[in-house]
Amino acid sequence: MTPRQTTAAPRKITADTVRADFNDPVAVVHYTRAAHKLGLWESERICIERIFPDKNARLLEAGCGAGRVTLGLWKLGYRRITAFDFAGELVGQARDLAARRGATGITIHHADATRLAGHPAFAPDAGAFDGALFMFNGLMQIPGRENRRAALAHLRALCRPGAPLLITTHDRDATVFERALWLPEAERWASGTQDPRLLEYGDRYFEDQNGRTFMHLPDRAEILAALAATGWEHRHDALRREIARESRAVREFSDECRFWHAVAAASPKPPQDGRHEGRPARGRARGRGRDGGNENE
Repeated sequence: MTPRQTTAAPRKITADTVRADFNDPVAVVHYTRAAHKLGLWESERICIERIFPDKNARLLEAGCGAGRVTLGLWKLGYRRITAFDFAGELVGQARDLAARRGATGITIHHADATRLAGHPAFAPDAGAFDGALFMFNGLMQIPGRENRRAALAHLRALCRPGAPLLITTHDRDATVFERALWLPEAERWASGTQDPRLLEYGDRYFEDQNGRTFMHLPDRAEILAALAATGWEHRHDALRREIARESRAVREFSDECRFWHAVAAASPKPPQDGRHEGRPARGRARGRGRDGGNENE
């Protein structure tokens, strides 16, 4: 009698999945090239200078990747920058770029945004930062809603009351075209036929010439709820096209996204480390998400 063969169920996407994808040489080359050649987008520059007018402010950048935004901040005149990422290969590239450009005043750590409370570099810094950034949709490349909220709560705990936060995300409801694209996916989730590796509706996992990418595409209500639940007060949000007309190079590098401005509430929510295995819950993103992923070093 022939033994019955069984097929193992695909594993859920985890932080380890995303970290491995960001440490892949193909992705490292992609992000390093952007850090060296692309620099800040015009919309990023406008938002940064509006939201962080004090060039002496102590800034915290999460998910710095190969240093595209980090070195962009330095070029704008910010000199008190602490950045971190959980992809070790990208952290190495960011440090190398800062050294090559003589960028003093920048400290780059190897750290996970969902587990900052246990990181020795950040232990003395509770409430010390004047502002925080999580750019190029980096927050949305953390699998699992609980984990994304954990990252926001950790950033809040490290910032003083009133400190501004600047993040970007995709928005699956931004246009009629986007909403139409997501209708078949909603039907797959309703029938239980979605990609079994995904954790919740809004997740995507795809591969292109720049490597493999996990991305969660939220709607606006999800981000508003996440900010409120983690000690941030929403101030303003706008689509990139409403802020600036970007160059062709930027448009080829990344799809449309939404910029979010919030400020740290007077009383931070106690941060809790994220659940890296994620938990199932009830887009389209041509450009890879952030400039890197998000360990202790």
